[in-house]
Amino acid sequence: MTSFQAFKITKSEDSITSNIETLSQKDLPSSDVLIRVHYSSVNYKDGMVSQLNNALVKEYPIVPGIDLAGEVVSSRDPRFKEGDRVIATSYEIGVSHYGGYSEYASVPADWIVPLPDGLTLEQSMILGTAGFTAALSLHKLEQHGLKPEDGPVLVTGATGGVGSMAVALLDKRGYTIEASTGSPEHKAYLKELGANKVISREDVYDSELKPLSSQKWAAAIDPVGGGQLASILGKLQYNGAAAVSGLTGGTKIPTQVYPFILRGISLIGIDSVYCPMETRKKVWHRLANDLKIKDALDQMKMTITLQEIPDTLEQILAGETRGRTIVQL
Repeated sequence: MTSFQAFKITKSEDSITSNIETLSQKDLPSSDVLIRVHYSSVNYKDGMVSQLNNALVKEYPIVPGIDLAGEVVSSRDPRFKEGDRVIATSYEIGVSHYGGYSEYASVPADWIVPLPDGLTLEQSMILGTAGFTAALSLHKLEQHGLKPEDGPVLVTGATGGVGSMAVALLDKRGYTIEASTGSPEHKAYLKELGANKVISREDVYDSELKPLSSQKWAAAIDPVGGGQLASILGKLQYNGAAAVSGLTGGTKIPTQVYPFILRGISLIGIDSVYCPMETRKKVWHRLANDLKIKDALDQMKMTITLQEIPDTLEQILAGETRGRTIVQL
């Protein structure tokens, strides 16, 4: 390998620029494992990295792409050898460590998961951080005791990456699903993924908050946060739980203690970035087995090239994407 292509972001005092550049191995971080990247994916976090004065990137230049999957070219760590198929998501990838929008990546061995039997490299990136986050949310809710017979489960932001994945994964497990969206034109898409009922975001939160409302949902998977999450907490069934993984609706949760002490509800935080490796491997194993959603993955994917990344990042920030976009390298 003498040279390769990568999507690189640089910053001057008052502007940020991005280009497809030709790099060599010496341009990559000196890490344990060199990977020939076959696929990456597009996440909201990648869009944030492309913006001036974002809080994620401390040092430029950076190659974004918080997800990548490919084959090991060389490894200084005995856990991996040439030809191994691997996944690397989250940690510092694409934020403070060159990421997946590159034909080659150099990654610490401690950040890498062997590709589970039953998944292709392409499928692993249709899943990516979004699928892992949705699966981790369901995994944690089931550890809390959630069962399909407990009642409907709410999914917010249902046409986004985490939301779409959550709908499909819940359907795979036999749950009754209410999918909330601000894009009613995608109702048929959500029904195809397995939603039993599609509701508007105003049905979840109409800007008026009550400490307690009628009990509606056994649980919720919420990648939105903000006032909407506060509204959900007041509408969970007794002993219900909400798994929150995002903040597109805001960072403040204007709630009160009543749902917690009068209905025994739980708020479960989902961290897909520094999730312990033992749990990470367990969830990826589930995604290749009891949570495998092959048909749904084909429904929600769109494939792009490196050259199409800038427009796609703008679209995901504007909320104009649906499902999952993968980058083929």
